[in-house]
Amino acid sequence: MHLPLIYHEDYSPDFPPDHRFPMDKFRLLHDHLIASGVTRDEDLLRPPLCPAEILALAHAPEYIERYMSGELSREDQRRLGLPWSEALARRTVRAVGGSLLTAEQALAHGMACHLAGGTHHAHYDYPAGFCIFNDLAVISRYLLAAGKVSRVLIFDCDVHQGDGTARILADTPEAITVSLHCEKNFPARKAQSDWDIPLAMGMGDTEYLQVVDDALNYLLPLYQPDLVLYDAGVDVHKDDALGYLKLTDEGVAARDERVLRHCLGRDIPVMAVIGGGYSKDREALARRHGILHHSAKRVWENS
Repeated sequence: MHLPLIYHEDYSPDFPPDHRFPMDKFRLLHDHLIASGVTRDEDLLRPPLCPAEILALAHAPEYIERYMSGELSREDQRRLGLPWSEALARRTVRAVGGSLLTAEQALAHGMACHLAGGTHHAHYDYPAGFCIFNDLAVISRYLLAAGKVSRVLIFDCDVHQGDGTARILADTPEAITVSLHCEKNFPARKAQSDWDIPLAMGMGDTEYLQVVDDALNYLLPLYQPDLVLYDAGVDVHKDDALGYLKLTDEGVAARDERVLRHCLGRDIPVMAVIGGGYSKDREALARRHGILHHSAKRVWENS
């Protein structure tokens, strides 16, 4: 059995090439994983669109409708920072469907990875920071409502705080929100996660990995979740355009392997999304995101 990897051609719609958000990184990540032998195109799982009623478990129905019909207010468009198009709207809903499929595959097989996802700045009724619908919150609410899990733990290692996730799930005690983020970074006004672990600017591999180990050694036995949702943002990398931490390629790979091994070593299923990563060199960025899938394949084959 192959490590379940989830992808769809909708993930990189036509987009302004000079935009700050690297929309082509998903297609380039797909190409990189095939070229480097991690997977074959025919082995990738293609997700359906996420149904509106599942999106509405974590988002206001009128907000979903407003976004899908391209009627966001000017203020919301400014907060989001992405130009609206039908293709982008379809991509957005497809990507939440992809994260949902990744979670279901992880519950079935122990581990699964998405080639997108981690839209943790989206709030209940408005978008923010390139995030429209919050896949981590939607999955958590859906799996809990469906009785597929009784507790989930979100381990968010994106360099930016998962503020939307924290706010949407603030009244869902069965969804534990954990955010390891650079303390002086977007968003300026932080939310309150169940566990916020602010990191000093400039932190490198050794200190960072110690924090990851300490956090998981404490939190996993404490909560014993039925599933971990891992946001493997690579904006912690020393070359990231929006980061302020100093992890190397080797540090990111060690982080990903450790998170996955911590979970699997305790028989806790884990699903991973790619989270944030920003660079004008899109090929380098795709390789950086691919560290997750290379690490996951190594763990999968050795477990």
